[in-house]
Amino acid sequence: MSVSEENAEQEPASHRVSAFLERRREQIAQRWADAALFRTVFTVSRDEAVEAGRAVTAALAAVAASGRLDDIRASGFESVRDQLGRMAASRARTGTDPDGVASEVAALREPVTELLRAEFPEPYAPEAQEAVVALTVLMGTLRLVVMETTVSAGEELIARQREQLHEVATPVIKLWESTVAVPLIGTLDSARSQVVMESLLDAIVAERARYAILDITGVPTVDSLVAQHLMKTVAAARLMGAECIVSGIRPAIAQTIVHLGIDLGTVLTRSSLEDALAYALSQQGVEIAPLRAAAGAAADAGTR
Repeated sequence: MSVSEENAEQEPASHRVSAFLERRREQIAQRWADAALFRTVFTVSRDEAVEAGRAVTAALAAVAASGRLDDIRASGFESVRDQLGRMAASRARTGTDPDGVASEVAALREPVTELLRAEFPEPYAPEAQEAVVALTVLMGTLRLVVMETTVSAGEELIARQREQLHEVATPVIKLWESTVAVPLIGTLDSARSQVVMESLLDAIVAERARYAILDITGVPTVDSLVAQHLMKTVAAARLMGAECIVSGIRPAIAQTIVHLGIDLGTVLTRSSLEDALAYALSQQGVEIAPLRAAAGAAADAGTR
C-alpha cells in the first residue's frame, strides 16, 4: 500500500466530503439551481439561484470540515440559515406544506451523491461508502436546519398576523375634538387588552384627548380578568390626563359584574356609545341638536 493510499484511508470521511464539496461546488450549484427550493430565489435570472447553491454548498463544506455532520448548530450553517429560511418561506407561500419542503430538501441529495461516487475509481468500495454515508448524514442535517427554520418562520408569521389582527380589531376613532373612542368587538384576553391600552394611550397623546370612550357593546362576556383589564386601562388614561368612560354595559354583563363582586364605582359608565359621546361633548360645552331646531333657534335669536 502506498503512503498516499494509506493517508487516504486514514483521512476522516467528513474531510473527504468537505474537499469534494469544495471541488465540485460549481457543478453542484448548477444542478441545484433548477430544483424547486432554489428556484424561489429567481427574481432576475437563474444566476441568483446558482449563487444561492454556491453559498449552501460552501456552508456544507465548512460543516463537513468541522466534523460536526449531525449538529444543526454547527457554525457553517449560520451563514446560510437566513437564506434557507427565506427559501423555505417562499415555498410555503406557494402552498407547499412543511412535509413538501422537507421532501424538496431530501431531493437535493441524489445529484450530489452521484457526483461523489464518480470521485472514486470503485464507487462502492468501503472508502466510497463511508463518504456517501457521511454525505447522507450531512444532507439529513441540512434538512433538519431547513425544517427548523421553516417552523420558526411560520411561528413568527403567525405572531405577526396575530398582532396585526389585534391592531385591526382595536381601532381608535376620533369622534370629536379632544374625544377618542375604542369600540371593542369580540373576546378580550391579556394580549389584546394590552394592545387596547397601548393604542388608546397613544391616541390620547396624538389627539391631545381629554375624553376617552371604551365601548364594550360588542364584548360578549366580562369576567374578573376582563374587568381588571378595563380598570387598568381607565387608570392609565387618567394618568395621561384623560377622563375614561366605559359604555355599552348590557344588563347581562352588569349582572355578571355584580355577581363577581367587582367594584366599578370609580369608573364613569354610560349605557351606550351615544350616551358616552353626549356626556363628553356636554363637558366641553358642545350640544348636538336637530338641524331644524338649530335653525329655528338661530332665527329667533336674529329677530330679537
